[in-house]
Amino acid sequence: MSCRSNNGCAGDVVEWFDDVAERAGAVQTETLRRILEQNWGVEYLEKWLGDVKVQDLDAPTLEALYTSLVPLVSHADLEPYVQRIADGDTKSTLTREPITTLSLSSGTTEGKQKYVPFTRHSSKTTLQIFKLASAYRSRVYPTREGGRVLELIYSSKRSKTKGGITVGTATTHVYASEEFKIKHKETKSLICSPQEVISSGDYKQSTYCHLLLGLHYSDKVEYITSTFAYSIVQAFRSFEEVWKEICNDIREGDVSTSRIIIPDVRKAVLDVLMSPNPCLASKIEDKCQELEGNDWGGLIPKLWPNAKYVYSIMTGSMQPYLSKLKHYAGDLPLVSADYGSTESWIGVNLDPCLPPEKVTFAVIPTFSYFEFIPLHKSGEHDYIEDDPVPLSGVKIGQEYEVVLTTFTGLYRYRLGDVVEVGGFHGNTPKLNFICRRKLILTVNIDKNTEKDLQSVVERASQMLLRNSRAELLDFTSHANVANKPGHYTIYWEIKGEVEEGLLGECCREMDASFVDHGYVVSRKCNTIGPLELCIVEKGTFKKIMEYFIANGAALSQFKTPRCTTNPVLLTILNLCTIKKFHSTAYES
Repeated sequence: MSCRSNNGCAGDVVEWFDDVAERAGAVQTETLRRILEQNWGVEYLEKWLGDVKVQDLDAPTLEALYTSLVPLVSHADLEPYVQRIADGDTKSTLTREPITTLSLSSGTTEGKQKYVPFTRHSSKTTLQIFKLASAYRSRVYPTREGGRVLELIYSSKRSKTKGGITVGTATTHVYASEEFKIKHKETKSLICSPQEVISSGDYKQSTYCHLLLGLHYSDKVEYITSTFAYSIVQAFRSFEEVWKEICNDIREGDVSTSRIIIPDVRKAVLDVLMSPNPCLASKIEDKCQELEGNDWGGLIPKLWPNAKYVYSIMTGSMQPYLSKLKHYAGDLPLVSADYGSTESWIGVNLDPCLPPEKVTFAVIPTFSYFEFIPLHKSGEHDYIEDDPVPLSGVKIGQEYEVVLTTFTGLYRYRLGDVVEVGGFHGNTPKLNFICRRKLILTVNIDKNTEKDLQSVVERASQMLLRNSRAELLDFTSHANVANKPGHYTIYWEIKGEVEEGLLGECCREMDASFVDHGYVVSRKCNTIGPLELCIVEKGTFKKIMEYFIANGAALSQFKTPRCTTNPVLLTILNLCTIKKFHSTAYES
């Protein structure tokens, strides 16, 4: 399998993956043995395995023993152990290697932030999946060696627990690692922004500098990327407002004193700009004036003419941003980045030519030990579970919940992701991400997931788009049970003017589009009240993002919560509500 590209063949990493994928079952068994040998004797494993001598058992026997004695757990079950580590307990609770770093989840999915162990293994697997994904992308979209990458990434500030453990987001730890420093050397590409911009701790200043330096290198940029699609959309929405200032900075060879106030960041950016470039500034100005008249459609290929694609996580909660990202990308391909979580990387996108809606992720069997809980639908959304099966036991077309055993001290950990097996690469499964399993909207006997919410909002937003010049910028929801009967409240932030009659129709459309049997029955007998649509003022969701960033999240890792019970967020949303509509869908 050769790779014809000036970007370097990287055939060795592809050959390595083909080999482990072909032997996936045996590799998984051996991966579990390595994890247990590495952490043999720690408090958590002793609790379940007792004095079992891991070294004395062959790998298949050890696998059978482990899955029969160690229970399935959620984060809540392991939280006391992780908290002891944070508090400075030096005993071997989860891993024999001392854990000196904890990742802090953004809290946007589960509603609260959580600690997850982070070790050198986490950084190494990140580098490995970057190299592997890059090798497959280069086959389809060859890039020039020495070209630039406009990488819209952000570190947050790190802190210490009372026990002296370093805490920050997983992306922040990765960007500070040795592996990240060698990543671009290994993949033969250079990023536009220096480390000072990435680690500024102020996302507004970082975004401005990313865009400024991206345009400085406009003819050299090979692709545009960020961790999540949200970050790319957010950056270009910002660009619509600041492009004139950026052009002025390029013209003057300077950096806006009102925008960039961190001395180290200013110096690092000025070291790149070096001198005034009025010719480039005028060229960009002309393009921006044209783009502004076209509602910024095709912004990316217009300003970065040699860009080959846009690369980011685009599945799951990122899907609502795809239409806006396609608008900015024009004819450029959108390539979905790989599948992972704060807890572990899981799978790589081997088919970068596929659109995000059809992408699958081939499980990397050396990264963690994976199990899969078969899920069978009972009614609309309830699942009946079977016993977990190993990676070698999954079947095409079956849905599963992912279970992880990691080198970082998570044992039979229920991730909460629902996936479907779409095929195989060798003998490792290729997974479609379906949704988070956790229900996000429920008032009575109703059960609606994030995917259900996204589906009804998509239907209504298409109605909005067809009948007006407005667009939906972002949304969230809340199951309001403060009054009887309880009801769903959906918050929209929109751009443009819309007649109130149309918004009322959008409200009705969402209410009528929930197909969960429990919801429909409850609405018909009024044990769930009419859906409420709240229109919030411009900038509301930016305030929500800033709340999470102020509490330790990084923009690179931020995801708008699709349902919230957070009292601070609800206060922001309700104070910013400027119009309310109530559904008439079930009026007799």
